[in-house]
Amino acid sequence: MKRLGDVRILMYSHDTFGLGHFRRCRAIAHAIVEQFKGVSVVIISGSQIAGAFDFRARVDFVKIPSVIKLYNGEYDSISDHISIEEILMMRKQIIQRTAEVFKPDIFITDKEPLGLRGELEPTLEMLSATDTRVILGLRDVMDSPSAMQRDWDKDNTLEKIMQFYNRVWIYGPETFWQPLTGLEVDERLSNRILYTGFLRREMPSIQQMELHHIPENFILVTTGGGGDGNTLMEQVLAARKLDISSDYPLLMVLGPFMKSEYRERIRLSASALPNITVFDFEARMELLLERATAVVGMCGYNTFCEVLSFDKKALFVPRTHPREEQYIRASRARELSLCEMLTSEEASIPKVLAQKLNNLPDLDKPSAVLKKSYLAGLETICLDIENMINAKTRLTTGKVQAHFVESTLN
Repeated sequence: MKRLGDVRILMYSHDTFGLGHFRRCRAIAHAIVEQFKGVSVVIISGSQIAGAFDFRARVDFVKIPSVIKLYNGEYDSISDHISIEEILMMRKQIIQRTAEVFKPDIFITDKEPLGLRGELEPTLEMLSATDTRVILGLRDVMDSPSAMQRDWDKDNTLEKIMQFYNRVWIYGPETFWQPLTGLEVDERLSNRILYTGFLRREMPSIQQMELHHIPENFILVTTGGGGDGNTLMEQVLAARKLDISSDYPLLMVLGPFMKSEYRERIRLSASALPNITVFDFEARMELLLERATAVVGMCGYNTFCEVLSFDKKALFVPRTHPREEQYIRASRARELSLCEMLTSEEASIPKVLAQKLNNLPDLDKPSAVLKKSYLAGLETICLDIENMINAKTRLTTGKVQAHFVESTLN
């Protein structure tokens, strides 16, 4: 483990829907403190369940008020007594005050360059007057090029990235997908982009399984946070009901954000079928991934990284609304023979999905074709951080030496 000195890293994760942003930030934070002594990381998060996760020493989080993302893409308060405008004002002030007090050497933004409804701009303005290195982290796939252009043109996002950010990390290999395709990225911004590779996931250091009745050789069915995962869960149950002769164990993890009515309906349907275990939520999904024979999911970023990291056979049924992110990722992964895929329309036909589920254990693992560099994301990030801190130290040392020489001459 290397020592970087007293280095402070502040991360921002807006977290309005699902678990993806927060879990990605947490994975990066843990990799950093495992690699370097003397580094402290604080994650600013809007996740309602951030406290359900374990954190390594020198990693902490600041909770900002949560909002919910509606299916029409708008945001709303989770409280009947506090308006969305009041919530956003509180978030903006907490973020800025945290940055003022913490005084980060590095500030990392996840996915949203300006934050939720621009809530990061005052903080970015403030940090631009300091020597803080400001980094934007983007998923391997953001959305379709047309949707990206529509959303980013509206807020003049590319110019704001040029104004505020020293570096753009893209959490995937350049040969897999280029998320800024279709946007007018000039040479100045291109020179700031670093494709890191996917973020490898590993088993937690504490591996005790405080779980009961885990079947052997099971297929794990997961939809991440579960806020929009009920359709896939019910499709899988319909396929199993049709093909009742198939008794391959299924372990279904519903996710913390699935609505209670869907949760109850799925549990009731599952109870009438053999060899199906249902969990509401498991914060340490790595423990389940490691034991699973195969995975069925929607191809969110974290699930995809876990499938590659634990070398699991996978069937993905991606959503296409409100974003095409999952569909693009799953389609590209299928092209590279990293997984199997069905559209949601195809998966709604029980016979089609049942056949795919039966064939799933016989697929090749991703390692049959996976390039080693595809999972180098955390290593690349740590190396880039080390280079940034060392460059900052050399610059600071140079300024001190120059001031000493000038004082001596005077």
